[in-house]
Amino acid sequence: MPDNEQQLIILILLTGTLLIISVAVKLLFERISLPPVIGFLLLGFALRVSDAAWHFMTPIEKEVLDFLAQIGIITLLFKVGLESNFKGLIRQLKTASFIWGADVLLSGFIGFATAFYILDLNMIPSLVVGTALTATSVGVSVTVWQEYKATSSENGELLLDVAELDDISAVVLMALLFSLLPLLHTGQAENFLSRILSIGLLFTVKLTGFALLCYLFASFAEHPVVHFFRRLDPPPIAILTVVGIGLVIAGLAGLLGFSAAIGAFFAGLVFSRDPEAVKMETSFLPLYQFFTPFFFFGIGLDISPDILSGAFALGVVLFLAAVLSKMLANGLPVWLMRDLPSGLLIGFSMAPRAEISMIIMQRGLELGDWAVSTQIFGAMAVVTILTCILSPFAVKKMLQKWPQI
Repeated sequence: MPDNEQQLIILILLTGTLLIISVAVKLLFERISLPPVIGFLLLGFALRVSDAAWHFMTPIEKEVLDFLAQIGIITLLFKVGLESNFKGLIRQLKTASFIWGADVLLSGFIGFATAFYILDLNMIPSLVVGTALTATSVGVSVTVWQEYKATSSENGELLLDVAELDDISAVVLMALLFSLLPLLHTGQAENFLSRILSIGLLFTVKLTGFALLCYLFASFAEHPVVHFFRRLDPPPIAILTVVGIGLVIAGLAGLLGFSAAIGAFFAGLVFSRDPEAVKMETSFLPLYQFFTPFFFFGIGLDISPDILSGAFALGVVLFLAAVLSKMLANGLPVWLMRDLPSGLLIGFSMAPRAEISMIIMQRGLELGDWAVSTQIFGAMAVVTILTCILSPFAVKKMLQKWPQI
């Protein structure tokens, strides 16, 4: 059998095996009330350990898995954008903006300060960590709120509003940060401030133009296109058209110097305002459930067993910073505006860090050790695991003590 054909067969077997195991992991972790994300991370790490022992993965297999992971990022952020209620956010902006502003500033500052001053990291890795800690993964906690029928309560609605604003700001901050990092890395002292300002201005112009194009498409072209394909054929064909348009928007964002992931988020926002497109989300779910686990497999694959012990110690410190930052940034303002139980509930509910935080860390890892080392990347994976396990447990106990009506 030719080597190329054998490699293809191994790749098919590996992909099929991972897909079957991912379904089993999802069902198992949901049964024990834990986010499947944790299982996907551990599965990717187990794959890394197995490959280190038996060397069954060639560079071709790794490249294909990396490609699937990139598609996983796109489907993940497309779904985040698709689920965003942008009009609802505008209506609630007055209530949620104060908490959201404190959230971004305090979470980012505490994350940066912990990395820079306590862990003694360089400035660039500290900036990446600070940006990653501004995000949240409220879906981890929302499942508990849904279990207690509390998402429609006053605190539940506020939690969802602030979390959506968190996602949007984290994606924009990620785009801005990674446009500035190359300049910060070169450290050219001459006209440094003016060059940062010019890069920031160029970024703002490009992002504004890209957002304007997305808005125009959403306002004038998106509904007729979706409606046209819905009339021609059943939803599966229409959702493929939506996904195709989303990939085009993601690719355009990449060409503009942002990233395909950021473009996918904007693509989701484009379709989020259309009830017909949102209704088709059930048709999109199989694609989402197929590709998204590969992103987390990729994260696990990037964690080297050799640095795990050191990464765990760093991860515990960052975990404490992650929880403290959300408690101060979200819990304290809500406590002042409402009461202590509300502050504790929302603070702990915002503590999980998973999807967007790890996308930010993944992009830093791709730049090299000067941006994010494998040890820091592993430490943030530890933060993801700890916050996604402990936060739902704490929120569940609080909702039992303080039911939300």
